[in-house]
Amino acid sequence: MVSERIILGIDPGTVVMGYAIICVKGNSVHLISASILKLDKEDEHYSRLKIIFETLLELIETHHPDELAIEEPFFGKNVQSMLKLGRAQGVAIAAALYRQIPVFGYTPRKIKQSITGRGAASKEQVAAMLQQIFKYEEQPKFLDATDALAVALCHYFQNKIVETQQSVTVKKVGSKKTTTGKSYSGWDTFLKDNPDREKKKLK
Repeated sequence: MVSERIILGIDPGTVVMGYAIICVKGNSVHLISASILKLDKEDEHYSRLKIIFETLLELIETHHPDELAIEEPFFGKNVQSMLKLGRAQGVAIAAALYRQIPVFGYTPRKIKQSITGRGAASKEQVAAMLQQIFKYEEQPKFLDATDALAVALCHYFQNKIVETQQSVTVKKVGSKKTTTGKSYSGWDTFLKDNPDREKKKLK
């Protein structure tokens, strides 16, 4: 049976928040939904944060995501805007953690690099690449939606890289035994399973 995983991508914002849901089945990924939450009609900043929190809970209740991927705020000259954006991100993260959903953050450059191969790609270039990948006919009206989709897909790609690394075959020196599907976080952890390698290193 092919496993299924739902990823919720978020492009945080206090005026417009983008969100997207993708479904991963085996080696294939499908778009479920991509849209935005407009908050410009609400004047009070804290009221907007409340709406973001409630909307995230509704999305979680509806789609039951296994993971949440969110764009991390980048450094900007306007300190007040950065503060508000950080709050929006924090509220979205809190909603996911409230429902015990693991959260993963990615920088804008990392997301663009993952989707287009270029960390300096424009939002339009990212949107065009996503359209090719998911084969939808019309681009969403707001790029915030495609930004959120890019975050979700970036997380999927990062998981694929980790899975590939964990499938590396490690052959023990001086033994015919081969161990598959094991990874090591560093030389020290590798030596615990391969003490003979430490002796060779000392020589």
